Order: sequence, then structure tokens, then C-alpha cells
Amino acid sequence: MVHTLQEQIRTLQEQLNHTSRHSSRPSSSDPPQHKRPRRPRSKRRRGGQPGHPGHTRTLVPVEDVDEVVVRKPAQCPHCQMPFVGDDPTPWRHQVMEIPPIQPTMTEYQWHQLVCAVCGEATRASWPAGVPSGTYGPRGQAPVALCTGAYRLSKRTTQQALEEICGVPMRVGTVSQLEQATTGA
Repeated sequence: MVHTLQEQIRTLQEQLNHTSRHSSRPSSSDPPQHKRPRRPRSKRRRGGQPGHPGHTRTLVPVEDVDEVVVRKPAQCPHCQMPFVGDDPTPWRHQVMEIPPIQPTMTEYQWHQLVCAVCGEATRASWPAGVPSGTYGPRGQAPVALCTGAYRLSKRTTQQALEEICGVPMRVGTVSQLEQATTGA
């Protein structure tokens, strides 16, 4: 009995000495008295080091920019003399913005006219390329993208299209457009 208890004590003491440094245990299971050795503090400062090339977005050429806003100081703040001329290399800052999305609505009207001679009523034919549903291909594509590729729910897709694109849509329509895309 004493021998069994001594063996148990020895096993438990070995388990106490196990740490994450020399066993497969996670560091969170280390005992509180076990202090991890700290690495010596580096002499270098945090962040990019002197001489290290930066990784910033390159500026778009001025010819490809949609709008250029020129800002020039009017006068010298010290002597109040007006400035004349241009800076050959002005400081440049570019801001990219997505324009507001405004859906376009096209209404097709098919007139039905009655012949003055024979009295037969005739309606105009359906124009080529006009979808039979409420949403065209560019209205249907974001639905397929959201529900298919991005795996958004039908309700989230409906909310995204309304909030981002301004396109009102019912959840049932999302299902119909999914089926139409699958069929295409």
C-alpha cells in the first residue's frame, strides 16, 4: 500500500513538472508558478526600419484621374504678399470613391389599337432583348453573386441590394432570380 502511494506521488510530481516547453500541453495549462523566459528586448524600434522600402498604394497618373482639385496658397503668411506661379511638383493626394448607385427603371408600354376598317384589335409585339421579369441581367447578377459566391441568406441579400444599390426586392423574388440564374 505504501509502495503504491509513493508511486502515485512520484507520477503526480512528474506531471507538475510538465510544461508547455517540453510536452504537448498547451501554454494555458502551465502552472502559475512556471514563468516563461522572456526574450531579450531588441535594440530596434517598432515598425519599419530606416532604409526599408515602404509598401504604399502608388498614385494613379493625373491623366487617368476623373477630377483634379488644385489648392494654392493665396499669400505669404509672414509678409502678406500674394503668391504667383505654380509648384512644378505639388504634393498629391488621391481619394477613390464609389459613386452613388441609382437604379434605372424602364417602362415598356404596349399599345393595343383597333383597326378602323375591320375592327380587329392588335397589340404591339414584345421588343427583342426585354426580360419578361421585373429585373434585368444586371439586377439579377448581384443576387446570384450574394447568394451563390458569398453565401448570404436571401434576407441579407435583399437588404444589401436595397441598402447598397437602392433596388427594392422581396425575399421571394431573390429565390426566383436564383432559379432563373441556375436555369441560364
